[in-house]
Amino acid sequence: MVRGVRSHEAAHRRPDGRERRKLVLVPRESPLHLGHLRHMTAVTEMGAVILPPAPSFYHSPTTIMDLVDQTLGKVLDQFAIEHELFRRWGDDAPG
Repeated sequence: MVRGVRSHEAAHRRPDGRERRKLVLVPRESPLHLGHLRHMTAVTEMGAVILPPAPSFYHSPTTIMDLVDQTLGKVLDQFAIEHELFRRWGDDAPG
């Protein structure tokens, strides 16, 4: 259960350490209100990673999918999953 959300689904369970799995949350709501920030603080204190889908432009995206791929690539990076979804900062070869 993510704080304040009740569900039996695995994706909604709180990162309380019992399963010892990494939890990465990609919040899509904007603007964030105080309740969102408090919940994000709480899950971060329990070990979760908050990864806002904030696009960067150093890889020179030309399509919306380039922006989506960059965010997805950042999520995959959190799990040490190799990918070539975007060109990294300082990398001259296209991704």
